[in-house]
Amino acid sequence: MADLPTRQLGRTGMQVTTLGYGAMELRGASTRGRDVGEMDAERILHAVLDAGINYVDTSPDYGLSEERIGKYIAGRRAEYFLASKCGCWVGPSDGSGTSMPHVFTAENVMAGVEQSLRRMRTDYLDVVQFHHSPGRLELEEHGGLEALQELQSQGKVRFIGISGTLPNLPEQISLGVFDVFQIPYSALERTHEELVSQAAQAGGGIVVRGGVARGGPVKQEGRFWDVWQEAELDDLLGDIPRMEFMLRFTISHPDMATTIVGTANPEHLHDNVDALQKGPLPADLYEEAKRRLGAASPEA
Repeated sequence: MADLPTRQLGRTGMQVTTLGYGAMELRGASTRGRDVGEMDAERILHAVLDAGINYVDTSPDYGLSEERIGKYIAGRRAEYFLASKCGCWVGPSDGSGTSMPHVFTAENVMAGVEQSLRRMRTDYLDVVQFHHSPGRLELEEHGGLEALQELQSQGKVRFIGISGTLPNLPEQISLGVFDVFQIPYSALERTHEELVSQAAQAGGGIVVRGGVARGGPVKQEGRFWDVWQEAELDDLLGDIPRMEFMLRFTISHPDMATTIVGTANPEHLHDNVDALQKGPLPADLYEEAKRRLGAASPEA
């Protein structure tokens, strides 16, 4: 097991590896991604833990992901912090990964957490986050926030969080109730860069999603690739691979705690671990990359 760098996840006090695992890849057959079979799911989950990663993030929205975590690594529960979501569809999973409407009632939040506990074969979840960035009114008017706090008081949930984005993220921070914020951020999507710092200054632990921009620089397609080219980042990298640059740029943000990266490929996982162990980017490279990105796109 590798000795990976860790950071404290805000006021939770949890020391999480700076690279976490995003388990959306394990959702099963889906029009939004390739199918990952049972043997591959088992192999990658054990590879994640064997690599020393101790933060696993999932959701009821991710098809078979929760069930596979419970099936294959529930016996290693002491080795990792487990985070999921609430407000999601409660019911049988068909493995499609289809996003259903989110409902933030007390009944749905409580039923969803109980479902996650059963699926993942655990007595508690370290973090439960409201999914899809609901605003204050949605959180409070039907009792969803109060319900999650009640589950916390029962010991079924250790810490509460939210998957937050603009325009609701500033309001979510100001509520002062969230221990963890999951926020989209990468070199090519810096819209929430200052809000990452604001949430951290309020005591929140920052979990970054989208930190490698869905592989955009490697795939050479989509809006992220357009920004990459406009910023002329290849000129800066030297012998640093594009994906390594993306990961190391993300962990260079001083206020993030962990970045969750999903894969079903053990080789990609090991590449990510190797990149992580090289640490944040050199200060001069980091600042020049931000300068070029800021000039290339108002959102980067």
